[in-house]
Amino acid sequence: MNRVRGVMAVLLGSTLTLTACQGDPAPPSFVPPTTAAPAVTPRPAGGLATTGWGPDIPDKGAWLGAWVRPDGPENPASRVAALTAFGEQTGGKVAVGHMFHDWAKNFPSPTERAYLEAGMLPLVSWSGTDTRSITSGVYDQLIRRRAEEIKQLNVPILLRWRWEMDRPNLAASVRSPEDYVAAWKHIRAIFVEVGTTNAGFVWCPHVLGFVEPGRNAAAYYPGDDQVDWLCTDVYPGPDFDGFAPQMDAFMAFASKHPRPVLIGEFGVTTAGKPGQRGGWLREAHEYVKRHPQIKAVVYFAQKNEKPKYDSTFDDDPEGLAAYREFATDPYFAVPPPEAVQPN
Repeated sequence: MNRVRGVMAVLLGSTLTLTACQGDPAPPSFVPPTTAAPAVTPRPAGGLATTGWGPDIPDKGAWLGAWVRPDGPENPASRVAALTAFGEQTGGKVAVGHMFHDWAKNFPSPTERAYLEAGMLPLVSWSGTDTRSITSGVYDQLIRRRAEEIKQLNVPILLRWRWEMDRPNLAASVRSPEDYVAAWKHIRAIFVEVGTTNAGFVWCPHVLGFVEPGRNAAAYYPGDDQVDWLCTDVYPGPDFDGFAPQMDAFMAFASKHPRPVLIGEFGVTTAGKPGQRGGWLREAHEYVKRHPQIKAVVYFAQKNEKPKYDSTFDDDPEGLAAYREFATDPYFAVPPPEAVQPN
């Protein structure tokens, strides 16, 4: 129980602190290509396929991405600078730039455009409001506006709506698995109507939803016809639960669905005993390479005060050395799709 509470505190803290990521100034100079959006046809790679939406799946290896909270003011330039500095610190290039948006905030925002300008594939995590409000139609205009503006961007992105929907502390807004699935289908139906095929829909429960007794994350799955990427978030928690046994529970589910897998968040948030941080990261590195269904991994790097945690490598030479092995492995040198390369 202590382990669960510790993990939940970290995740809730992440959600609360990320709500400050607003107030972006004017967008940078990214100009989307003039070619039409891709056709809605499955694009297979290594026995996997999406519904045809979003970016092409890497044929080999996996993208390496990150969320990095800037130390100072949060704006598009500082976010790109933080991701660039993280890549330089760890010896690898960040291919996927992660960003969080509250329900009513406009996106694609100047941050996503700055990521594209820097040659990074945007991963957008979008959350908020009540599932039954969504299915009632009260937010249809807002959802349609998001779909239209993503379509106008005319380059692929990954869209992770209401990640970790299986967390007990989200039950008041998510309500039931049936409500969640209905809301998902309602949102996607509007995207279908608008023709926003450049948004790959990412379904992302927490790994504990497959590990902890009494939780059933699989019940929230909308179906293969609704999902382009499978995803989960995985942390060691205060007891340093292994990356592999946690992921094994999720991959048992994922292996039954021919979709690429994205690890939406992972990182080591507690100090642990000597060798634990580095050991956990090396375990993650080896595990991903053994499972070719995993096509992208996104590190969560942030210092936080309430609750207190630090998943950066600024004061962690041991963890940094382990992650540098991760980031410098050619397996993770896969560039983002050509459509999001700098002009």
